[in-house]
Amino acid sequence: MIDSRVDKASPLLRARIAGGLYSLNIFLGVASVSFVHGRLASAAYILASSCNFAVTLLLYGIFKPVSKRLSLLAAFFGLLVFVLGTPQWHPHGVDVAMIFFASYCLLIGYLIFRSAFLPRILGALMALAGLAWLTFLIPPLAHSLSPYNLAAGAVSQIALTLWLLVFGVNAQRWKEQAGAAFRR
Repeated sequence: MIDSRVDKASPLLRARIAGGLYSLNIFLGVASVSFVHGRLASAAYILASSCNFAVTLLLYGIFKPVSKRLSLLAAFFGLLVFVLGTPQWHPHGVDVAMIFFASYCLLIGYLIFRSAFLPRILGALMALAGLAWLTFLIPPLAHSLSPYNLAAGAVSQIALTLWLLVFGVNAQRWKEQAGAAFRR
């Protein structure tokens, strides 16, 4: 469980923490496969995965008022990415973690789109990211769409990250949606 202090924090603060950790996740993830090597790359990968784990839990709490079940399903997929995301785990050449990551992005996109506290364009972009990551399940398709699929996925996730970091969520609308969800 998330520490009770974080759980009681305002949705705006939780969103900004998620944005900060998401940006760290992206930077460390890119570093682990691009410009650091050896033990440093392994350390960057572990730290990026840990940030992703924390972001998944924070986003679960943020999107719970939109749909508790879909938010839980998204968190489940996000945590599976954490568990299966090891670079060595590719049975039959299929990146299993990518299936769950794409599903996670699609669900987060839907939750954003249905939320009253984040711009819908971010939801559409995250759904686009999910579709872009799904192309990697068919290597010839991914290769033929490259670098556009990479750009779509990266730009979408960076847009959400920056929005969360700079603007967070509309706390008033989040509280209204959370109150409505509680009354159901």
